[in-house]
Amino acid sequence: MAFSPLNGIRVVDLTSSLAGPTCTQILAALGADAVKVEHPQRGDEARAWGPQFFEGGSVLFFAANASKRSLALDVKAAAGMEALLRLVDRADVFVQSMRPGTAERLGLGGVALRERNDRLVYCSIGAFGRRGPLAQQPGYDPLMQAFTGIVSITGEPERPGVRVGTSLIDSGTGVWAALGIVAALHERTQSGRGREVDVSLFETGLSLVGYQLTDALETGNVPRRYGTAFPLIAPYEVFATQDGELMIAAANDRLFAQLCERIGLPELVDDVRFHTNPDRLANRETLLPPIREKLAQKPSTHWLSVLEGIPVAPVQDIAQAAEHEQTRASGILQELAGMETPALPLQIDAEHVAHRLPPPLLGAHSAEVLAELGYSAEEIDALVAADVTHVA
Repeated sequence: MAFSPLNGIRVVDLTSSLAGPTCTQILAALGADAVKVEHPQRGDEARAWGPQFFEGGSVLFFAANASKRSLALDVKAAAGMEALLRLVDRADVFVQSMRPGTAERLGLGGVALRERNDRLVYCSIGAFGRRGPLAQQPGYDPLMQAFTGIVSITGEPERPGVRVGTSLIDSGTGVWAALGIVAALHERTQSGRGREVDVSLFETGLSLVGYQLTDALETGNVPRRYGTAFPLIAPYEVFATQDGELMIAAANDRLFAQLCERIGLPELVDDVRFHTNPDRLANRETLLPPIREKLAQKPSTHWLSVLEGIPVAPVQDIAQAAEHEQTRASGILQELAGMETPALPLQIDAEHVAHRLPPPLLGAHSAEVLAELGYSAEEIDALVAADVTHVA
């Protein structure tokens, strides 16, 4: 039986880009009826981000909008706002990621909507959050990677900082939003009332640099870039082999000793400069060259065999990771609209929580949702004629 704990929960999704859609996609995969409200002509801007991946838009849109229904609605038109408010009155969750102040200006702020529906869980996904001198500023994932220091600690020591290659702040913010919403829905079962949930890209970014931030606050030290190395443990980084690269994580004294013995450098174990991890960190520049030299002498397959049982992994590209037998065996890939895509990285009773439907075409469910709100066929036709809605 499918795991659908949110069955019967209706989510109104006024989000775009990636963070908000990630949140509502999680809720939809968990069984919620997520109604994605989009502009009748443009839709979610992410539909146009990148090459067209399927009939409904880009690969980025495909990756964050499964299992939703699309209601095309111009909420700046009076008739469109009326339809949206009817939907809100029947909803359990409202999620918006509009620019700061826009929701309130449109009459869609948390106070206004929860006055209409006090059981509503209202979630705002913003850039910098509600308070502070930058509260009114917009933001995107790479801006927050720069602002929160992630760029400054990512990359090689002697080169400029770089953006992390995946939208980790957007994705992380979407997960935090979903978690907050689920927690508020759980509380509502006792209280009968909804809550306002706030998450921001900025605060997610700060949470991702938690130990670096704490160190900077306590010591005044400014964390620097270490490439693939981890600044708190050594050796703990990527090493070149004869034909590739391996990430090796000798995370304690026992693993360090095993590594040295197996690659043929037992003398390092007895060297007083390398007895403990603090010793190895203090003497990193002396420790690493002989290890690098030794590993470069043979291919990756040799070392993977020799180092079995020690934390080690080949550096793979995305295609290699996608095709690896471990990926296939994990069961995380599911077919959706004739293509393979990851299900949620969550298993319940040994089964992954899968997306139930492919992402919708713009306006694919406009007539269906409006009919559920009490609109007649004639009224829906009139809304289409006035460009208030679009029916795919």
